[in-house]
Amino acid sequence: MAANTADKIELIQLPSDQDSTGRELGDDEMVKLATAIDSGTLTSTKGQFVKELETRFASYLGAKHAYACSSGTAALHTAIAAIDPEPGDEIVTTSITDMGALTPILYQAAIPVFADVDPKTYNLTPESIEAVLSPRTKAIMVTHLFGNPARMNEIMELARTRNIPVIEDCAQAYGAEINGKKVGTFGDIGCFSLQQGKHITTGEGGIVASDSADYARRMFLFINKAWGYGDTNPDHYFLALNYRMNELTGAVAAAQLEKLEEFVRRRIAIAEQMTAGLSGIAGIKTPAVDSECVHTYWKYCLQVDSAAFEGGLDALAKGLRERNIFCAPRYIQKPAFECQVIREQRTFGDSRFPFTLARPEAVDYSREKFTGTYDALATVLVLPLNERYSSEHVRYVVESICNVAKNLQKASS
Repeated sequence: MAANTADKIELIQLPSDQDSTGRELGDDEMVKLATAIDSGTLTSTKGQFVKELETRFASYLGAKHAYACSSGTAALHTAIAAIDPEPGDEIVTTSITDMGALTPILYQAAIPVFADVDPKTYNLTPESIEAVLSPRTKAIMVTHLFGNPARMNEIMELARTRNIPVIEDCAQAYGAEINGKKVGTFGDIGCFSLQQGKHITTGEGGIVASDSADYARRMFLFINKAWGYGDTNPDHYFLALNYRMNELTGAVAAAQLEKLEEFVRRRIAIAEQMTAGLSGIAGIKTPAVDSECVHTYWKYCLQVDSAAFEGGLDALAKGLRERNIFCAPRYIQKPAFECQVIREQRTFGDSRFPFTLARPEAVDYSREKFTGTYDALATVLVLPLNERYSSEHVRYVVESICNVAKNLQKASS
């Protein structure tokens, strides 16, 4: 049976993390902003709020060092620059990620080498990472997609045996844990984003964290054009950018950080309600979460068997959109290596650099090497979620999914 918009349901509008309906920005942020503006000092090199954010975030995470920067992409670029690859070195990364996690690799003249993912969790695995390691591997970048932790204990064991540093991309995974330990503290460097739709937001912004004094020093310098602030004889020590966060952003971030644990708690509670309501629907699986992990649900993902529904995944998504549930089938639509910048090696002018330094195996994106990736993208349905969902919103989403799925369900043979 086809989905029918005349199901006589009362449509409601869900809170959106793209505006005030789904974001908690108010008096706390305004007070700190006013203090920053009244001070007249809006640069973080002389202000108070960015330093406050860095100190408090390091404490929250349980890391020795944390530095704020201008975006999540800047955070990842800073981490890669701290690792300091030679031109042509390889950084293993995931095939399902935002381009902001890949272009910094190329800007540091390294080669992104893609590993396959687990189609149920959408994360890298130690097995898929090991399959693409080479003598030229300079680092491993692990993304905790949608807030679900990757298998970090095993990944770190693999990395330590090879003496390879690990960068954790935690942009979607604030507060996620494995056996009580927060993601971002397993690897050598953890990276976070404060972009509009993340667990906490300043519109744009990022944070890097590490226990390593050496990496921390290099990250601090890279964010500050490699100028040695506080040194006896400072200079611009190496090639670097200005990735500093300003005080206005720092003020908002400091206020948001005070709310983070509550936001995480709410997201988990909302997701658990959705899982309870959606479990047992034929053709649909709720998020796969390891029992030792805490998933913090940047978004809520369903795994859909298209063969179970008339019109498959797209028809299910269409039915939900007709009910104001603006879901994303297939998430990024295609693996990252199929994007033009990677596929056609469009980098610096017509040079193709640094791809000109790559091993042929490192840029082999044959489909058979990425069965998990293609399976994941073919089945994932990404549902919106934010901490301002009420029980009524959850009920509406659950009932809508149940109804649309029932309308589209193929008769059993």
